[in-house]
Amino acid sequence: MIEIRVLTDADAGAFRAVRLRALQDEPAAFTNSYEEFSQWPLDKVAARLRGNSADNFMLGAFNADRLMGLIGFYRESALKLRHKGSVISLYVAPEAREQGLATALLRETIDRARSIAGLEQLLLGVVATQTVARKLYESLGFVVFGREPRAVKIGGAYYDEEFMTLDLREDGP
Repeated sequence: MIEIRVLTDADAGAFRAVRLRALQDEPAAFTNSYEEFSQWPLDKVAARLRGNSADNFMLGAFNADRLMGLIGFYRESALKLRHKGSVISLYVAPEAREQGLATALLRETIDRARSIAGLEQLLLGVVATQTVARKLYESLGFVVFGREPRAVKIGGAYYDEEFMTLDLREDGP
């Protein structure tokens, strides 16, 4: 049975391990690098998870108490930008893929975002080579609104990033 819940500081070790795996398995899919995140001590990871709130959280998908997937959300804090929130860091371990975990994580994030007063849109970025992720986002209503050429550079290789949005207003766009 899959459980999706907000991660806490008690999950820091499991989160760190899965995040490092994500950065190693799919380096082009994330703007953070394995080299950078591997330097984060466990207490810094725990502090980040202790900061979870309705406006800033990391969800985990657990199968039999084993963390198998992650997704993050944060709401803009500036007064003129508080109508927007961002979805970040979606990852499901390869052995847990094709079981609906990514969809469940994204739906839970969207549902939580819809419950935040004044939040009108969700934003995310997806590296253009991540076609499976892009199809998932589109299946839940996200649409592309822009593309940044050479947004991510790994060694000598560049990757474009597409930016997507989901309108949360009941009356639509």
